[in-house]
Amino acid sequence: MKHLIVGLGNIGDEYRDTRHNIGFMILDALAKASNISFTTERYGDIGRGRIKNQQVTLLKPSTYMNLSGNAVRYWKEREGVEVNDILVLVDDIALPFGAIRIKPSGSDAGHNGLKNIAQMLGTQAYPRLRFGVGNDFPRGCQIDYVLGQFTPEQRIELPARIDVAVDAVKDAVLAGLQDAMCKYNNK
Repeated sequence: MKHLIVGLGNIGDEYRDTRHNIGFMILDALAKASNISFTTERYGDIGRGRIKNQQVTLLKPSTYMNLSGNAVRYWKEREGVEVNDILVLVDDIALPFGAIRIKPSGSDAGHNGLKNIAQMLGTQAYPRLRFGVGNDFPRGCQIDYVLGQFTPEQRIELPARIDVAVDAVKDAVLAGLQDAMCKYNNK
């Protein structure tokens, strides 16, 4: 079985380590833990390897967040991956910092990256892991918040929370989405 694991983020130094790039951060940690390296290919950085007995393709789209669906659709078709074997890693302002929510489908909740993926795949029924980045911002300042850096306190906690997210991804790939949801949602 093949899995396509997609970390959402924006390319460029100005976006590195921002809340909106948590998908890239989790995917980088997963690649390191799984001894997978990335190469730049069409629509993004691609890593291929195995997590135990499961074949995985890791994707960090280079299309910028709001056009992530182009990369997801292309690599889904190229790798021959079914929609339910895609896992999208994304930031979520509706969750407290570090909280994880895994779902087999759902709405985009106003997230433009998820909206574009649903548009390109023709369905919202694709799995996602939402990583909470909190919502400590004044009304109307959401964009500045998600494109901003984590607080110093959050940066201290971030490596441990990313490790939990990596474990959740591995569990979703190896034991299935339902098992990962039971173990990691709201933890």
